[in-house]
Amino acid sequence: MTATLTDRYIAATVRSLPADLQTEVADELRASVGDAVDARIESGEPIEHAERAVLTELGDPAALAAGYADRPLHLIGPKYYLTWWRLLKILLAIVPACAFGGVAIAQALTGAGIGEIIGEAIVVALSVIVHVSFWATLVFFVLERTGADTGTTWSLDQLPEDPHDGPGRADLIGSLIMLALFAGALLWDQLRGWTPSGGAPLSILNPELWPWGIGALLAVLVAEAALAVAIFGRGHWTPTFAWLNAALAAVVMVLALTALAQGTLYNPRFVDEVFLSNGVGDDAVIVLAVLSGIAIVGITLWDAIDGWRKASRARNAR
Repeated sequence: MTATLTDRYIAATVRSLPADLQTEVADELRASVGDAVDARIESGEPIEHAERAVLTELGDPAALAAGYADRPLHLIGPKYYLTWWRLLKILLAIVPACAFGGVAIAQALTGAGIGEIIGEAIVVALSVIVHVSFWATLVFFVLERTGADTGTTWSLDQLPEDPHDGPGRADLIGSLIMLALFAGALLWDQLRGWTPSGGAPLSILNPELWPWGIGALLAVLVAEAALAVAIFGRGHWTPTFAWLNAALAAVVMVLALTALAQGTLYNPRFVDEVFLSNGVGDDAVIVLAVLSGIAIVGITLWDAIDGWRKASRARNAR
């Protein structure tokens, strides 16, 4: 006897179900399909069209079977999605950067060129991003399928700040104080110095950067202060402010990295007396240069990204 469409549909539905459910589901489906087909026939629809229409409305047999078996048809459902997403963002913000820095230091210690250092570090960082994303997702996939409890619960303390609150007076004062402290530290380093050296102060940054290099950096700090005042006066960040902030961050990064690459960022006497004269090898100086480069790039990029994030948040709040 040739199987009908209904027979084929029911067989496709129950074949992936546990054995103790197959008979029950098959009987229930057969009865419901039969009732729906009879209703369509009574309304004047041909039996062939009625059966096909009813089965089409039921949809994919695999999806229907998943509903009977209470199996999720998503990789990570709403129960774990937010926890997975928050953890993944934290891991991606920390682990690839640490891998990048570690590889850069290792390559520098082997005497690799700047291009090889950056290229190898980027390859490893990208590989780490892939692995972190895969393994974090796999863990939550297993939790989703096993029904395990992560023990995380939401609380009011996790509420974000009010997005309608623009930059306040406290933010402006804090920004100006930080800029003033940084400018003061630069001037103190160049004019007074920090580390005792035979009774005479010793600057950390190269004295040859004064006045033009340090002056350019001080000018950028003044521009940063003016930008903070302008943002406070406007009441919120705008794309224009974000562009200006990114441009200032780029200027700082270019100035600092250029001096670092040319070996003129740190005072040679400082490096000699603090590192080399105390038995520290050239490897430590290389590590210092690599870490300085990573810090410069990381801080300036974060400053630029933070400006765009605030501008986007202000736009969405309006």
